[in-house]
Amino acid sequence: MGNLLRGDKKFYKKVFIIALPIVIQNFITSSLNIVDTIMIGSLGEKEIAAVGIGNQYFFLMNIVMMGLFSGIGIFISQYFGKNDKESIRKLVGMGLFASFIVGGLFTVFALAIPNGIIGLFNTDSNVIAIGVEYLSTVCLSYIFTAISFNFGIASRCVEKTTVPMIASAIALCINTVLNYSLIFGKFGFSAMGVRGAAIATLIARIIECIIIIAYLYYTKNIIAGSFKEFKSFEFSFVKKVWITVMPVLLNEACWGFGSIMYNIIYGRIGTSAIAAVQIATTVTNLFLVVIFGIASASLVIVGKEVGKNKVEKAIEYGKNSLNLGCIIGILLSILIILLAGKIVDIYNISNEVKEWTKAILYVTSIVMVVRVYNIIAIVGVLRGGGDAKVSFYIEASTMWFIGVPAALIGAFLLGLPVYMVYALCGLEEIVKMILCVKRIRGRKWINSLVEEKMVEVIQS
Repeated sequence: MGNLLRGDKKFYKKVFIIALPIVIQNFITSSLNIVDTIMIGSLGEKEIAAVGIGNQYFFLMNIVMMGLFSGIGIFISQYFGKNDKESIRKLVGMGLFASFIVGGLFTVFALAIPNGIIGLFNTDSNVIAIGVEYLSTVCLSYIFTAISFNFGIASRCVEKTTVPMIASAIALCINTVLNYSLIFGKFGFSAMGVRGAAIATLIARIIECIIIIAYLYYTKNIIAGSFKEFKSFEFSFVKKVWITVMPVLLNEACWGFGSIMYNIIYGRIGTSAIAAVQIATTVTNLFLVVIFGIASASLVIVGKEVGKNKVEKAIEYGKNSLNLGCIIGILLSILIILLAGKIVDIYNISNEVKEWTKAILYVTSIVMVVRVYNIIAIVGVLRGGGDAKVSFYIEASTMWFIGVPAALIGAFLLGLPVYMVYALCGLEEIVKMILCVKRIRGRKWINSLVEEKMVEVIQS
């Protein structure tokens, strides 16, 4: 283990500085999501399933935003390495334009066809009715969320990670207090159930957006440009960026649609099955906050070195990120095994759902190290190196040709219980890791996107 962590102390210091605020932000988010799930869970399993399904629609928007803004973020990190403020602000402006388009479209569809969206995941009429009540209100937060996303990712890419952390911490604390007040009718409010949870989320997202924008402009952050600077991007610039953004967007879309397909499969197994998966996923995300922090830091650090044309240093930092992630992955696996039973007992759910949730968490612990490697390799190292196209090929092929078919066979042909279907999906992660290892060892993943010519490292 000590050998794995050999490397540049400067690198680990950079990872710590960049990743820590991201980890704290994600930890707060995941912790409060668990609290929200417990609150909603006290209303019943149908409410858990309905809100979980409603959030799947937001998840779809989330992956579109992640694809767009992560792709733009690759350029921001490399332009940051060149200290090109003008290009950075053009990129932020492109992101703002995309925020209004994406957030607006998802809001319109949620208001127009909520029954169709919820009904895609579950056929229970009660679940659909509850889900529609939730989605019709929470969708009004989507444009604010998209704007926050754009500024938040841009801030991370210029090594200013405290901005989204502070905004998220304040907003999510407000969200929890409002959830408690509006779901159960506390502090003089009427009890509104899942609609109260949706209103709380809407208010919190608006506050988060205001805080991020106000903070960036008050501190005169490098990404806080004028309206003129934001709209100064020309067609040739957009075309150059889009060539890289498109594979990242397709990557996120393929992964996201695959995840939604998994949830459709789990939902068709039964309401108890989708409830178990929702709880297990919320818990797992809490354990993965450190990993996504490292992946985000890796993208920024590797991308910055590529922007400086320091190829060997970028490769070294990429390997260090993967080694660090694997060690933490082992520790997370052990923690999940030790705590699974105690975590599940917190929820007010049936014994069947408890046992299924526990089994899913045990499966998660088995594949955790492999999953961690893949997250850091694809989201951090390969994207930071400008290798978005190959990342897309790896993500799409393994999920749609291995994971999804395995889940369909397990659920509908073999009739397996949900935790065994979940285990079959782990085959995807194993094959994905093999492909990632091969690509990174090949050393052809370094591409400078901010120079006229690509910089490619020929395999030595």
